[in-house]
Amino acid sequence: MPAAPLPDPAAPLWRAAQVFRLLSCLYALGFQIAINDDLERPAIGWALFAVLISWSVACAVAYLHGYGRRRAWVGAEVVVVVALMLSTDIVASDQWALDNQSWPTTLWATNATISAAILAGPVAGMVIGLVVTASNAALKGYVSIDVGRNATVVIELAVGLAIGMAAQTARRAHTELQRAARLAASLEERERLSREVHDGAIQVLALVARRGREIGGPTAELAELAGQQERALRRWVSDAGARAPQGIEADLIPMLRSHASDRVSVSLPAEPVMLSADVAGEVDAAVVNALDNVVAHAGAEARAFVLLEDLDGSVVISVRDDGTGIPAGRLEEAVDEGRAGVSKSIVGRMNWLGGSARLTTEPGRGTEWELTIPRLP
Repeated sequence: MPAAPLPDPAAPLWRAAQVFRLLSCLYALGFQIAINDDLERPAIGWALFAVLISWSVACAVAYLHGYGRRRAWVGAEVVVVVALMLSTDIVASDQWALDNQSWPTTLWATNATISAAILAGPVAGMVIGLVVTASNAALKGYVSIDVGRNATVVIELAVGLAIGMAAQTARRAHTELQRAARLAASLEERERLSREVHDGAIQVLALVARRGREIGGPTAELAELAGQQERALRRWVSDAGARAPQGIEADLIPMLRSHASDRVSVSLPAEPVMLSADVAGEVDAAVVNALDNVVAHAGAEARAFVLLEDLDGSVVISVRDDGTGIPAGRLEEAVDEGRAGVSKSIVGRMNWLGGSARLTTEPGRGTEWELTIPRLP
């Protein structure tokens, strides 16, 4: 079964253009009646007017139903318009052509400019507007540069530019709307999967890790393995939620919530905390690094506490643990030894984001990282 055609975001412009076509045909009819007696060959004039009406009906049907919205059809319309304009030499005298507009009227000829602009944008619209103007100039044998008395070229260019930009904007807005809808659906699906993983596998691993540590003995190793897998799975869930296109906003709350476990307590505000996706991803990575340091250095029984605060002008995340703390000068020694994980992964990240990372620690009193990210005005 063939797939349904994609909706045309410029469809309202095509419909409006056919209303203009109808009005231009009515004007052309009034003009034909008014000047018919002045033509050298009035019978041929009426025959050509019948062609004009027939072609206008065919174009209106084709554009309204969609099958005419392609280059071949619009090109054919341009050819018909130019041919009817040049047919003025057949039905009228040279003097009549000098004293009047072209026989089909330049208002009706503007339909070709409008169609080209809707289909291919402002440049194509203005080019066809110049073609219509050139056809009119060819009839008269000269190019009028007195736009105060003859503004045909200005009108054709303005119509082509305005309609073309409107069509271009409509298509761009439609593309952005589809992209936003796909992104929203993707983020919603990731959040659903994150909840399912959290409610299933992660909770089971957390239970195994906690019970294994409580039982001790041979099960301690199993508890440690379960704890490692739990942390890895939480990190994967967090990374999946953080991968959003640059420039799109992301909620920091579900990212931090994914780190909650039997050894990590997470306190979050009720309202979403929105940051640009790339900033939120970097902040979450800094939090992950701080929590990894708790596991690696704070002691086997250490617990961690994550607090998120959305303050006026900034977002503050504190990551605190009740572990052994860091001896004075230990971080400086690590840098001297070439192990700059903390300075690069936490401090470096926050500095790069224009924020700050402040460490408070004492031996035996745990550590606390305070990560601050200013909101851009």
